[in-house]
Amino acid sequence: LISRYFLKMYKKIFLILFAFFLINCESVTYDLVIKNGQVFDGSGTESKTLDIAITGNTIIKVGKINSEKSTRVVDASGLIVSPGFIDTHAHLDPMDNFIKLSDSESHVRQGVTTSFGGPDGRGVPLKYGFKQYLDTIEKVGVGMNVGFLTGHNKIRRLIMSLDNREPTNDELESMKNLASKAMDEGAFGISTGLKYLPGNFSKVDEVIEISKEISYKGGIYTSHLRDEGLKIIDAVKEAILISKNANINVVLTHHKVIGKPMWGKSALTLSLIDSARQKGIKIMTDQYPYNASHTGINVLIPTWARAGGREEFKKRVSNKITKEKIKNEIEFNILNDRGGNDLNRVQFSKVAWNPELEGKTLKDWALMRGIDPSVKNGAELVIEAELNGGASCIFHAMDESDVENIMKYPHTMIASDGRLSEPGFGHPHPRAYGTFPRVLGRYVRENKVISMSEAIYKMTYLPAKSFGLKNRGLIKKGMMADITIFNEQEIIDNATFESPHQYPDGIKYVIINGQFAVDDYEFMKIKAGKVLRKNQIN
Repeated sequence: LISRYFLKMYKKIFLILFAFFLINCESVTYDLVIKNGQVFDGSGTESKTLDIAITGNTIIKVGKINSEKSTRVVDASGLIVSPGFIDTHAHLDPMDNFIKLSDSESHVRQGVTTSFGGPDGRGVPLKYGFKQYLDTIEKVGVGMNVGFLTGHNKIRRLIMSLDNREPTNDELESMKNLASKAMDEGAFGISTGLKYLPGNFSKVDEVIEISKEISYKGGIYTSHLRDEGLKIIDAVKEAILISKNANINVVLTHHKVIGKPMWGKSALTLSLIDSARQKGIKIMTDQYPYNASHTGINVLIPTWARAGGREEFKKRVSNKITKEKIKNEIEFNILNDRGGNDLNRVQFSKVAWNPELEGKTLKDWALMRGIDPSVKNGAELVIEAELNGGASCIFHAMDESDVENIMKYPHTMIASDGRLSEPGFGHPHPRAYGTFPRVLGRYVRENKVISMSEAIYKMTYLPAKSFGLKNRGLIKKGMMADITIFNEQEIIDNATFESPHQYPDGIKYVIINGQFAVDDYEFMKIKAGKVLRKNQIN
């Protein structure tokens, strides 16, 4: 009897131990295990030393993992492991440039695994149709995940050309239908460029009515505000009104304060946003970490002067009286807005008709012409540039204290506003190469403006939540395997305003959908990204 009793006990203990062994035994073989990294999961919490197991394009397990059951093991000891960075404002246009640079090296080397294109009212070329455009990109293949917004400016221009007037009822309905159709075909929302044409000609009621169509289908609204200088307070109030009346999530994109008279006013704009949020209005911001902007030189020209297009502009400047009025307004903008009160603050980036000017300033151009670099002469050169076909410029007209203030705001995401770039072509804004490493190196490590956990949250889970990405932005079981691994002590941007074509340091691995896009600092030239479509499995 006693021996039978002990035999039963031994069998019971054996079965318990065997079951415990089976539960804890990793019977699967993973494709990749990342071991011993300081893992910031993207939620804003502090890091933990963890392992991550990946099979295919999915995170299978986070915790302590038997790496012997893995095809490949990456030892991330001494490195930070983060969700892949999400760029909420990228210029993936024009299409020929995007196709040429579809491996997205300038973005991926920054640790970016997902980007959203179509900002500032641009959207995608409607001549293709939204779905056709996405299908075309999908066939080419992409180096990172990409999603797109439809654009109010693009829609308005298709229906109303560059007319400076309110739409008829039929025209408004046509614009609403185009916006709604884009959402059905995969758009994540709508962008506006109310500073640009033809968006600048629209009244707020028009924007609200179109935005309601986006809201009905769960989309987001991002806006280049109607003004970022002297009238920025009114512009922020307009965005809040749109958010409230259209019941839509609004992002004040590349939020900044332009022009010396307004430096320091970010305290007011952020206060307005906070007050709106306390009332339940869904509004937030994104920004790039630089004190210089980048756009067309015609931003210095009053919008009324460009109504109808370049031919109409030529007619206006051929009239002596009208030209004088235009020049006076350009001079005002040089003194008080993006001109920064100094021709040296306007730096040429892309000048198709005179590449020699790229990297030089408006002051340099005046001196090359042998004329006095006065504001008056600068205005004349701006008109000449527009008549020649326009130019892209970098405007050094922001204050660093505003950049830091906006970055510290809890509801600010990080975005590059950068175009896909490659060494030797043009003179881009350095943000095209350095945005995300600059935040982590300069503003986190060196200046301690925000913490590492805050920065990663602003680059990962916050944008994923805002744009409705349910399976990206976190390191968590079941999420897509988009992961960036970097050296906290080495990460830094190298691109400068003088020499922008420089990749950053410190990004050791970038994993996109489970594949190595950057492997031990080497760019792999693969196309592991997906074309993402709103409300569809991505």
